[in-house]
Amino acid sequence: MTMSGISAGSERVDWVDYAKGICIIMVVMMHSVLGTELAAGETGYMHYLVEFAKPFRMPDFFLISGLFLARVIDRDWRTYLDRKVIHFLYFYALWVTIQFGFKAPGFTAEHGWPYVIKLYLLSYIDPFGTLWFIYLLPVFFVLTKAMRNVHPALIWGIAAVLESLHVQTGWTAIDEFCARFIYFYSGYLFATQVFALSDKARTKPMLALTGLAVWAVVNAALVHGGVSEWPGISLALGFAGAMAIIVIGTLLAKMQWLDFVRFFGEHSIVIYLAFFLPMATARTVLLKLAPLDVGTIALLVTVSGIVGALAIWWLALRVRANFLFERPEAFWIAPKKKGAALQLAE
Repeated sequence: MTMSGISAGSERVDWVDYAKGICIIMVVMMHSVLGTELAAGETGYMHYLVEFAKPFRMPDFFLISGLFLARVIDRDWRTYLDRKVIHFLYFYALWVTIQFGFKAPGFTAEHGWPYVIKLYLLSYIDPFGTLWFIYLLPVFFVLTKAMRNVHPALIWGIAAVLESLHVQTGWTAIDEFCARFIYFYSGYLFATQVFALSDKARTKPMLALTGLAVWAVVNAALVHGGVSEWPGISLALGFAGAMAIIVIGTLLAKMQWLDFVRFFGEHSIVIYLAFFLPMATARTVLLKLAPLDVGTIALLVTVSGIVGALAIWWLALRVRANFLFERPEAFWIAPKKKGAALQLAE
């Protein structure tokens, strides 16, 4: 596997950080835009960008999360569970509690304390709010390791069928598992091909740009035509969009443009965990006070969510509340690795 784009003196791959940065921006944008439009009772120009990104926003994030799994899947179970399960469950439990702390007063006023307690306990069975991504990652990691001796074609085929069925049970864990496992497993299974695609985009940028232009037109046309979620088409668009983001990340890394996007990717879990609070605060304030259209407010809410999350992280480090974003040693069940980084893809 060629690993072009590896940073000097580091095992980080530059285009992976750019791709993750694009993904986390799209995730925050989706929550910010849809939340703002719901509160305002109308849609704005940002809605079209959110709709354009819908077919590939989460598929790319999950594909990248599985990309380096082959390096670690044969570790002993204790180490593997520590890195791939306990790591994410710690942050899920911590931040679901924090989210409930902010939302409990409103829930209580409307439904009473018994409802709030029930909802909180249920969040450990079915993920709550924006945190479902890191709830499902440990499931994917464990399942993939447990089935590594099963023929990959069988697993991939079943996962593809599950995505195409568009399962809607009302349970987030089940529905998102069926919709997303195919992309995580494909990242693991086809990592060599993904890196080869990045290498080709780096060496043939004009061909890459042409491919991106064709993809953007086709993706937009199918979304606008209302067929992007049809069985088979949704799977194709998910993979096509994921590959497009990888190519874009590679080209940005090659040109060393938009370095802030790479920074967002390096700290994607920080943004993912904490953006809900500055996002909700900015939405409330701007809708009440700003004489702006809904689209512009949604854009500002998106920026506030990302910058605000990083500000919370910076403040946490300054006041020694590192436990908010760094897993304390007490929650490690295997020896802590040196220079352990907080990231969504190892």
